[in-house]
Amino acid sequence: MNVILMGYGRMGREVEQILNQKGHSIVARVDPGGMGDMTSVDEESLKKADAVIEFALPEGIVKRAELYSSYGLKAVIATTGWEKQRKDVLSPFKQDSAAIMYGSNFSMGAHLFFRLSSYAASLINKLEDYDVAVIEYHHNKKIDSPSGTALSAAGKILENLNRKKEILPGNPPGAIKPEQLQIVSVRTGSIPGIHKVCMDSPADTIELSHSARNRGGFALGSVLAAEWLLDRSGIFSVDEFMQDFLD
Repeated sequence: MNVILMGYGRMGREVEQILNQKGHSIVARVDPGGMGDMTSVDEESLKKADAVIEFALPEGIVKRAELYSSYGLKAVIATTGWEKQRKDVLSPFKQDSAAIMYGSNFSMGAHLFFRLSSYAASLINKLEDYDVAVIEYHHNKKIDSPSGTALSAAGKILENLNRKKEILPGNPPGAIKPEQLQIVSVRTGSIPGIHKVCMDSPADTIELSHSARNRGGFALGSVLAAEWLLDRSGIFSVDEFMQDFLD
């Protein structure tokens, strides 16, 4: 598999290691900040590549998606913070041989955490004494808040816990309404990522937690996703990939 790395920061370098271990070839390391081989992808690289794995910043993602589609690439978009542009990013992949996979988290362990969160929410659905919140910790350079992973976990809870109707990000003044699911975000130091689902009752507290020791799990998941896309076309969420891979 010939791969373009879009974004060559810490995650891009982790992805490079996994690609090398699995015998794939890197066509270009593209980074607008100047850390790669080039600051923007060129036509020669696009023609050589089978796939692109993106851990870049969201700026310019609509134009990049159009390029990936026009060259028939299999695009794994692990960039977050572009949800408001989703329609424009995905639409070029509806009618050609290209493929795109998007999601907030490509870690296998995180998706096990999502499944456990869903099941836990369903278990406490009839136990009204239990309230629930999501707490996430990341390094102080992370741009988006709440994290995409926290939002995904919260979405799974909302799907399975009838008494929670909406997400409440942050710490606004005043009491939290019973139907609100709070997400608390902490940004400090160099934490790769910790996500917790806290279920609390007058009698006890139950916590589910996923702690990323490093970025290797995210990198591996993105490479496996690109391999999975090779013989597919169209639009896929990371949830569809994980369901096929884990089931």
